Amino acid sequence: MNVVNIDDPRLTAMGLLSEVQAGLAARMQPVFGAAGLSEIDFETLLRLGRSPRQSLRMSDLAAQTGLSTSGVTRVVDRLERDGLVARVACAVDRRASYATLTDAGREKLEVVLPQHLDDIDKCLTSLLSSEELETFLATLRTIRDVVRPCATAGAVEGECPAQP
Repeated sequence: MNVVNIDDPRLTAMGLLSEVQAGLAARMQPVFGAAGLSEIDFETLLRLGRSPRQSLRMSDLAAQTGLSTSGVTRVVDRLERDGLVARVACAVDRRASYATLTDAGREKLEVVLPQHLDDIDKCLTSLLSSEELETFLATLRTIRDVVRPCATAGAVEGECPAQP
């Protein structure tokens, strides 16, 4: 076989990143599944929990999760049916609605987070020194800002406080 650039380190970097992401997702899934959550359900709850007022405009939540607007609507609908999220209309802009973490959503995170953090520590953070972790996080943010510039959309408090 005569393929040009088959041993290019850029391919290795991309392959390793894909392998690590798939491996971490597989390691985390049992904890989410035991809590009755999918990976995207957990990500949605976590992003809401880490946002101002534990609430995000639906369009910002879609941008942060990388879902389409219809995709994030389906996730929020499911979480709302389970009582983990409430949808709140914006009082000053009728076009906007917010997804807001409920008390039950916070309780679900309180149940899942300790084991999730333990898993993260076992397969990722404990493998790195403090300096390596700091460098790793900075590098990931640099890459994220290029490939997913909207990943922090709505991270700063907006003009429309959502009240659950």
